[in-house]
Formats: sequence, structure tokens, C-alpha cells
Amino acid sequence: MRPIHAPGVAIGIAAALSIGNAACSSCKSSSSTGLAADAGAAGIGALTPEQAAQVLARVGDRTITLGDFEAALEHMDQFDRMRYQAPERRKELLGEMIDVMLLADEARDKGYDRDPVTQQEIREILRDAILKKAREGVPQPAEIPEPDVRAYYERHRADFRDPERRRVSVIVLASDAAAQSALDAARKATPTQWGELVRTRSVDVMAKADTPLDLAGDVGFVSPPGDTHGTNPRVPEEVRAAAFSVDKVGDVVPRVVRSGAKLYVVKLTGKTDPRDRTFEEAERPIRVKLAQDEIRAREDALLEELRRQFPVQIDESALAQVQVQLPRDVGVDAGSDAR
Repeated sequence: MRPIHAPGVAIGIAAALSIGNAACSSCKSSSSTGLAADAGAAGIGALTPEQAAQVLARVGDRTITLGDFEAALEHMDQFDRMRYQAPERRKELLGEMIDVMLLADEARDKGYDRDPVTQQEIREILRDAILKKAREGVPQPAEIPEPDVRAYYERHRADFRDPERRRVSVIVLASDAAAQSALDAARKATPTQWGELVRTRSVDVMAKADTPLDLAGDVGFVSPPGDTHGTNPRVPEEVRAAAFSVDKVGDVVPRVVRSGAKLYVVKLTGKTDPRDRTFEEAERPIRVKLAQDEIRAREDALLEELRRQFPVQIDESALAQVQVQLPRDVGVDAGSDAR
């Protein structure tokens, strides 16, 4: 059997051959032509309806049409599609489509299509197809009228104000005595001496990293406390607040900062001033956001309409009985969330 070399190629073939036949239970004896009817009605690509219905191959009692072949190509991304410019490669693609049809029909005969996982995968293919249809006609970011982009910018000026950001370096300690000793030494230390303190005293696993001494203990930038865009997973909130309690770059916070079981000596190593981004700087992100918002609006409208047509009822008590089995080495926090 010929291998299907690229994932995008396999997806294109499978989508083109399976969408029209997902509900078929005994297709080997069927005379269905897959997507031929749709291809004939829509004139896939540059094909006329008559061309789309032309039979390329017969597989038992079934057929693969020119419309099916064109649909397989259209489901690929542009890079996969480029592989099939040569006639011999297109013949190879047709052979792969035949293999997919034979194996899929054999799987149906064996009942694999009734497996819950398989049914869910088919539903996901169909979901993607209908959502792709719903997104047709959505303007590309560059096509959104400039007045709309400027109006969004004016309504959301606060979103384009970058706050002051501060760069933080820390020494992490495990006891009050060790922390106080490190703080006393840090307040008198030069940048190089600070790095040596980090290397010799910090219990942070990153403290021994092979970095220049003046960058030892660096944990990156944060913005002011309360700014949701300025969080940093390496900087606890208590350390973040402390970094904004000193004024000058190079200052060490004059107290030990506690967060949970750890103690920190905190140094301010840099900062950037707040600034407002101009319309020109914000224009591209706004265009992308507006295009994405339109996509989400269409998808939400489709789902809302479907839920009106087919009311959803959920048995909360049954859902509550579901138990998620976790590996034994998963931490307590993750397990408590799952429960």
C-alpha cells in the first residue's frame, strides 16, 4: 500500500472522501459518488458541473469523480497542494484516494465506524466543515475599513497605553536568618557581588544557571500590581508589589519579602516608562482582532440558532458522577482541581 506522506494530504483526502459518506453503513454496495453531487451543483474550483461529475476511477461499485479529486486538493493547504502540479504526482494522489476509500469501507464493514471515538472524530470533521462555511465572506484584516479601525482605537485608547514595567532580580531563601543575612549583604553589594550572592545563597534552581553575574537572579519584567497584562509566573504578587515600592534602578527593597514558604531579597534592575501606542502602531493588531471578532460572532450566531432549534438538556447529577482518573504522580493541586 502506498504511504500518505504528509499529514495535510491525509486530512485533505479523508475530508473529501468522508464528509459526504459519514453516515453510510454499507457503502461497498452503494452507488453513491461521494462529493460528486455537491461538486456538480457548486462547480468546484474551475470545473463545470459536467466536468465535476466525470468519473476518474471505479472502485468496486463506487466511483471517484473529478469533483472528488478537486475537493481533495482544495482541502489541503497551499504547500501540500504544490506537490501535485506534476501529472505523475496527481496520479499518485488518485492512488492514495483509492487506498483511503478501500480501507475506510473495510473499516465500516467491520463496524469501526460505530466506535464512539471514531464517531466523535467524524463529528469534529463535520463541525469544522460547517464552521468553515459560516466564516466564508469574513473580511481579511487588511480589508476592514480604516474608519472602523480608528473608531475602535478611539473607544479603547486605554488598551493601548503600555504601563511602566520593571525588571526584577531576586535571591530566594528558605529561612529568616538566611534571608536577613543575604539582605544585609545585598544592600551594600556591587552588581557583580549581587551575582555572587545569588550564586552562593539562592535556593532557586535557576540561580546556578550559566549566565553573566550581573544577570544572576533575573526573573524578568512585571508591570504595576493590579495590571492583569503585567503578570509574570516567575514573580509572586508580593515580590511584584515590592519591586514598585523602590524608586531607583539598582535599589534593593529594604526588607525581606515573604511569599508562601519562600523568602525573597528583591532588587530593581531596570524599568521602562509608560507610553501610549500611536494609531499606526496599534492598527495591525486592531484589524486582526476585528476580523477574529467577526468570525466568533458568526460562529456564535450559528450555534445560538442551532440551540434554539434543538434545545439542550444536561443531566447535572449524571455529569457529577464522572470521575477522571489521574496518574499517581500528578500533584495534589492538579488532583484537587479535577475533583
